[in-house]
Amino acid sequence: MTTPSGNRKVAVVGVALSDCGRVDGATPYALHAQAARRALADSGLDRSVIDGFASAGLGTLAPVEVAEYLGLRPTWVDSTSVGGSTWEVMAAHAADAIAAGHANAVLLVYGSTARADIRAGRRTGNLSFGARGPLQFEVPYGHTLIAKYAMAARRHMHEYGTTLEQLASVAVQARQNAALNPDAMFRDPITVDDVLSGPMIADPFTKLHCCLRSDGGAAVLLVAEEYVRDCRTAPVWVLGTGEHVSHTTMSEWPDFTVSPAAVSGRIAFERAGVRPGDIDVAQIYDAFTYMTLVTLEDLGFCAKGEGGAFVEKGRLRVEGGELPVNTDGGGLSGQHPGMRGLFLLVEAVRQLRGEAGPRQTHRPDDTLPELGVVSGTGGWFCSAGTVVLGR
Repeated sequence: MTTPSGNRKVAVVGVALSDCGRVDGATPYALHAQAARRALADSGLDRSVIDGFASAGLGTLAPVEVAEYLGLRPTWVDSTSVGGSTWEVMAAHAADAIAAGHANAVLLVYGSTARADIRAGRRTGNLSFGARGPLQFEVPYGHTLIAKYAMAARRHMHEYGTTLEQLASVAVQARQNAALNPDAMFRDPITVDDVLSGPMIADPFTKLHCCLRSDGGAAVLLVAEEYVRDCRTAPVWVLGTGEHVSHTTMSEWPDFTVSPAAVSGRIAFERAGVRPGDIDVAQIYDAFTYMTLVTLEDLGFCAKGEGGAFVEKGRLRVEGGELPVNTDGGGLSGQHPGMRGLFLLVEAVRQLRGEAGPRQTHRPDDTLPELGVVSGTGGWFCSAGTVVLGR
């Protein structure tokens, strides 16, 4: 088995979500704590084994404030913040640290009340990431995050003939998967026509092309191989990881049809010693339908420009799909409390352990999936982190 950069094998032994969806009575700190306690309980290990901690997005001195709230005093820490890909990048850093002997057990944890805060008037919907530095040259012209993704989608449509119906099919299949997840926020069926006829948000994206906004938290515990024998659950091994940053201003993005997953994915697959065709299940960041389509291309599941034809044939579905993608419903229908990358890792591990309930996927011979890939995206395709996992 290929390991990260050191000598010790690294396994995910605990995963959990906090209460998710509509959570009006909790703080982000409480969701962090709830997810962390549940992940520890899932692993069967005592909190005393945790000597590494990674978190981002909360507190003035993240993750120091969150570690203090959880009663942890780590000797290895990571606060890397690269948007939605944060957690895949953090998992890569944690795996390297554990493999090298710099930490033994690293807890990744996240929590957000993004939905509840807007509902209570504690914040408003963000129009941009700010107007300082390089962004000052784009923000005055209306370059919000969603507008940038919409522009990229339009370029893919122009370049390769990708259709709105093909993009809409991504949302439809995400909802079909969410229907199998009792914890998903939206489970009622939708059609391609429903997606296309919805209110326009940023051309070509209507409302159902865009992720929902929810509350929720997640936690993942990674440990060195010698801890596995003391765990309650079967290990899911970290086989390979990759990370890449591309740009922050659109003018520095060489090709709107190529995401940084093209680099992070190649690195992760090479380090894992596997190919895209070996993968049984994929969890891909899906703030917008175009993200799913182009990331599938860039990870090598289909050729560049063929993503539309790939997704429109129902391949992403739990039931009958050749490559089940975002099996919990994803950010389009499941939950999306902000930086969703940690939720992708939780779902991938549950699938590989056979603990996904009605949405559990199987290989063609009816056995459990053996290999999974997780790909997180940050900003407007500014960064990517990819993790290959295996039983």
